[in-house]
Amino acid sequence: MSAGLLPRTLLGSTGMSVSKLGLGTVKFGRNAGVKYPTSFELPNDKQVREIIALCKDRGINLIDTAPAYGRSEERLGELLEQRGDWLICSKVGEEFDNGESHFDFSAQHVRRSIERSLKRLRTDYIDIVLVHSDGNDLDIINHSDCFEALHDCKEKGLIRAFGMSTKTVAGGLLTLERSDIAMVTYNSAHTVEEPVIDNALALGKGIIIKKALNSGHALDNANLSDDPVASNLRYIYRHSGVSSVIIGSINPAHMSHNIDMAIAAQP
Repeated sequence: MSAGLLPRTLLGSTGMSVSKLGLGTVKFGRNAGVKYPTSFELPNDKQVREIIALCKDRGINLIDTAPAYGRSEERLGELLEQRGDWLICSKVGEEFDNGESHFDFSAQHVRRSIERSLKRLRTDYIDIVLVHSDGNDLDIINHSDCFEALHDCKEKGLIRAFGMSTKTVAGGLLTLERSDIAMVTYNSAHTVEEPVIDNALALGKGIIIKKALNSGHALDNANLSDDPVASNLRYIYRHSGVSSVIIGSINPAHMSHNIDMAIAAQP
C-alpha cells in the first residue's frame, strides 16, 4: 500500500480538527507497571524523533501524553518541533511514582499539574486536558472540584478543551454533559461503552478512543486470517461518533502499518 495521509475531523464542538489516528506516548516515558504483553526498553531521542517525524509526515496531528506516563511530557517538550503543528492531549489526576499510581482530583492539584505540564511540554497552552480517572468516574465528577478547576483553566487560556478519560458508561455520559470530550475504551472485544459514543454524536461532543488494540493484546492472535489492527479499526471507525483513536508505538514499521490500516478503515 502506498503511503497516504490520514484524514481529519472536527473534535466535537471544540473547533479543533484532529487526525483520525493519534500517537500515544506511554512508551516514550514509562516501561514499569504497564499492561503490554511484552516488556520493552524506552526509546532513545533519535528513535522518538523518528516516530514523531513519521507521524507528522503521514498526517497525524494529535499526540497523547500524561504526567503518569513517566518522562513522556518532558521528552515531548524537548523533542517536538513546531508546536503549532500538534494538538497535545495531556491529563490530570493520576501520578505514578515508585512503581505505583496515586490519585488527586482536587482543584489545587489540577492547577498545579497543569502548570507543571506546561513547563514540561515547553508551551503556554495545552489543547486538551482529560481527568485520568481511577475508575470512580461519578464520584470524581460529583464530589471533587476538578471540572470546575479545568473550566477555570480553559477560561484563562491555559487549555483549549477538557473532559475525562473514563472507565464507566455512566461516567462517560456525565462527562459529555459537563465537558467537551470523553476518552473511552472501545474495540471489537469491548463494546460496553458504545452508548457514550452514541450520546457524543447526538450532543456534538468529541470522542477519543483508548485501548483500541487492547493494550497490544489484540495482536496476540497471529493466526487470525484478518489483520487484528485492520479488523479493530474497521469496527471502531464504523461509528461516526468517533473523532480519533490513540495508538502508541516505538516501532516505525508497526506505526506505519497502524496508519495504513487506519486510512484503509475509513468508511
